[in-house]
Amino acid sequence: MNDYRAVFDVRVSFVNGGGLSADGFRLDIPGQHVSQEEVARLLVQHLGLALVGEVRFDRFEIVAEQHKGSRGMSESSPLPGGTDYRLVDLGHTIREGLVTLPGVPSPVITPHLSREDSAQRYAPGTTFAMDVISLPGNTGTYFDTPFHRYEDGSDLSSVELDSVVDLPAEVFHLADATARGIPASVFYDRDVRGKAVLLHTGWDRYFGTPAYQERAPFLREDGVDYLASQGVRLVGIDSINIDDTSAEAHGERPAHTVFLAAGIHIVEHLTGLAALPATGASFTAVPLKIERFGTSPVRAFAKAPVTGV
Repeated sequence: MNDYRAVFDVRVSFVNGGGLSADGFRLDIPGQHVSQEEVARLLVQHLGLALVGEVRFDRFEIVAEQHKGSRGMSESSPLPGGTDYRLVDLGHTIREGLVTLPGVPSPVITPHLSREDSAQRYAPGTTFAMDVISLPGNTGTYFDTPFHRYEDGSDLSSVELDSVVDLPAEVFHLADATARGIPASVFYDRDVRGKAVLLHTGWDRYFGTPAYQERAPFLREDGVDYLASQGVRLVGIDSINIDDTSAEAHGERPAHTVFLAAGIHIVEHLTGLAALPATGASFTAVPLKIERFGTSPVRAFAKAPVTGV
């Protein structure tokens, strides 16, 4: 997928007086060869401006850069009937010895029935392998339920499929953010009600290394409160935790506390979010159905619309 953005200095005046200006503004555009007039229209829609008299560019260029979700460039209704789509795998591979969280046991795989032993039980040429896996719920890409945080919260066996399958997704591409904490203001320009909000920080590049737990990105408390107030369905992140796990946080876990109390699902340790468009994809992450259990690895994936180059 080839994405392009316009980078410009701009001056906007209004028919009823006044104006605004911006330097180094970056805006998603639908292709490499759009005109300045088209970019002006997209800018007005993105900012929600009214009574615009003139849009004047003082500097203007088009660069190849991933879309960030500018309003007006694309609609957020996911995968309308007849739209071609591609499947994007968003989960880490689980293997024996995988370290997901420091201090949490790694998966252990042991044979229950080997192929050699099964050869003695079945017809010639017919063999089976049956293995046993010791697997902490917090392994790989995993899903949190209210029971994970609250003793009386609903568990994995209570998860409704319509709350985890083909959710319309809003992807916030934040890999170039300069601060660790993701603030509420990041989400203001999009409608996230009933959506899966996926936070692409790029931190998945460190998964399985010591750097993964050091100064990792997280969702700030004001971002938690805003998303909860907007009625999101699920929040996912490609970092070690949706909350700040550094010493400065003093063990506070506002995202887990607020989201899980409200029945908002959490998926952590996602990967591959860079491959998704900012809007228009759908997200699926189905956990195992286990009673009195709070977390489960998931096979997380997205359906992303296939767009022309």
